[in-house]
Formats: sequence, structure tokens, C-alpha cells
Amino acid sequence: MDNANGRPAPIVSVRDVYKRFPAGETEVTILKGVSLDIYPAEFVAIVGPSGNGKSTLLNMITGIDHPSEGQVIVTGQSVHAMSENELAVWRGEHLGIIFQFFQLLPALSLVKNVMLPMDLVNRRPRRERAERAMALLDMVGLADQAHKLPSQVSGGQQQRAAVARALANDPPLLVADEPTGNLDSTTAENVFQLFLKLVAGGKTLVMVTHSRTLAARGSRVVEIRDGLIAHDSSAAAAARPQRSQKTSEVSLTY
Repeated sequence: MDNANGRPAPIVSVRDVYKRFPAGETEVTILKGVSLDIYPAEFVAIVGPSGNGKSTLLNMITGIDHPSEGQVIVTGQSVHAMSENELAVWRGEHLGIIFQFFQLLPALSLVKNVMLPMDLVNRRPRRERAERAMALLDMVGLADQAHKLPSQVSGGQQQRAAVARALANDPPLLVADEPTGNLDSTTAENVFQLFLKLVAGGKTLVMVTHSRTLAARGSRVVEIRDGLIAHDSSAAAAARPQRSQKTSEVSLTY
């Protein structure tokens, strides 16, 4: 759905989000009033020093964690207001998550790993699931490895299988947390090229990365520093000031 100015509505809308963690007798604020809109078919790379809030922001978007203050709206849903059961169903239908260390189930073949999200959501007829999983593995160049266990293929192949798994239910939004951080440069480039193709095909991708070289090749770079958005290469977003933090804060790595 388009908004009043004719631009598509954001697929991710983070509004004045604070995240605080207890630290002994006090507390530490990791996110300090972050606001961010991400639009369909954007490839957004989130960069910044370790411990400054990148992964915490990603956890807000995926519903893995909830804000202390503020709102997180993703694919039209108030993520911060959903129960764990509601979140599980929502993630299965709307979100594909790609991790640094793949997170494939070691006792299942690659094709069964890709089928698993379809089994959990149970919206696709059972007879179609294996066929779709094979088609996705073929898309990422792994059709000939489909019946192998994760331990029987390389790290790059495991990550490509993880991308196929993230696409199992055809979610509009993909979220990747350091997806190339555990790969050699050649394999990382192959995975990144796959991301570019997915975005060109209409997917929205949000990626946390330490590689500014890779980040610069996406459509947009957002830099998180000291719990705030220090830079956003989207001209419209850059013109919107971030709210200053409310109190004196202590920096802590999360």
C-alpha cells in the first residue's frame, strides 16, 4: 500500500526506540531513540563499531528482543506487541533470517533443512514442499548437494543452503546478521551476489556487517554509533534528526 505522497509504505518502521539492559544497580541504554524506515526492495546495510547497537536494532526488527520504549512495525505488524506464539507464526510467513554461523540442523539433509520452515508454518501442501525446497537449492547452486548433511558440505555451501531456507515461505523481508563474516572472500562474494539478485527480484534485505566495502554495494548504508543513527545514506532519512538521549548513558557491548 502506498502512503499519501505516493511512495510505498515502509516494510520496517522503527519509531523512537530505546533499549535498556540492567547493569548491576543501574542500567545501560544501548539504543537511544532510534527511528528508521526501510522500504520494499531496499538493500540496507547496517554498519558501526561493535557494541554500539547494530545487533540490538536487528533484534528489534526480528522480534527476538523488545524495546524498552518506542514502536517497531514490520510488514504492518506491531512486532513489539506480539506474543511469542504470534511472533513464531509471523516470522514463518513474513521473515527470513540468515545467521553468521548458518544454524542448519546437523541431523537433517540440506533439503530437509529448507523444508523445515514450510513444515512449521504448514501453509503449503505437503506434497509441494520437497519440490519447492529442491527448486530453492537449485537457485543457490546446491541441487546436487541436496541430500547431504551440513557437515558434508563447505561453509559457503551451508550459507547458501541457509539462504534457501530463509526463502522457503517466500517472505518479503530477509534479515542477515554478519552473513559473510565466517566465509573466505571468494565465498563471501558469491553469497553477496545472491543477495543482490534477491533484492533485484523484489526482496527487501537488511544486513548487519562489519565490511564497509560490502555495505557500500547495497542500496543504502545506515551507521549506528553510540546507540544512535550517525549516518544514513538515504537523503530523506538523513534530513530527519534523531532524538537525543534522555539521560547520561554508559556504553556496553551487546
